[in-house]
Amino acid sequence: MDTPDNETGAEPGDNHAADGSGGLLQSIGKNALMLGAFALLCTGFIAATYVGTSEKIAEQQRQAKLRALYEIIPVANHDNDLLADNIAFQEASLGHRKPQRLYLAMQNNKPAALIYPGTARDGYSGDIRFIVGIKLVDNSVAGVRVLEHRETPGLGDAIEIRKSNWINGFVGRKLGAPPLAQWTVKKDGGVFDAFTGATITPRALVKSVASVLQYHEQQGAELARKMLQDQKLNGQ
Repeated sequence: MDTPDNETGAEPGDNHAADGSGGLLQSIGKNALMLGAFALLCTGFIAATYVGTSEKIAEQQRQAKLRALYEIIPVANHDNDLLADNIAFQEASLGHRKPQRLYLAMQNNKPAALIYPGTARDGYSGDIRFIVGIKLVDNSVAGVRVLEHRETPGLGDAIEIRKSNWINGFVGRKLGAPPLAQWTVKKDGGVFDAFTGATITPRALVKSVASVLQYHEQQGAELARKMLQDQKLNGQ
């Protein structure tokens, strides 16, 4: 008696194998979806954290700049909003790599001082970003404050007002007092002190402040006039 042929040609147990493969694929797919969802959540969390952190850092930088502005030009010496009265400003000779802000201090409706941004590119550890206020009445320095640097802690960081009083050595000085040739550290024949074990940092900053004074001597009056005109046009 003949045995009926298996028309499908499948061996016994093939259905079980197929079921097993299908279950495995479903499991892999499910795990992949879970991993994808987890990765998406992590990416979203990181992005949200980055945005929040960036905003916090930006606000901290804004507050630091505001403090520096008011240290250079105290409230008693101006009666306008320094953060409102400013223009975009970029000048290669002052070390700017990108647009900065130039601030105008007013008193009794008259321009009193300009606060310039500057960058000393030849610091020991890279760029030194600072602002310098210059009085319009006599073109003397109202003050200098360092905003950002990477100088050596305990040595070059003495350019910060919270580290030493060195930065106040600029106050009252102007081109001609001392002469331009003496706008350097004493080691190089200038009038400014260097730091023990750190000459490059103060040398770079003094040189850059002198560059700002030179620029101001040539362009300061016109810049102040333009900013005052813009202020009037805007109804301020």
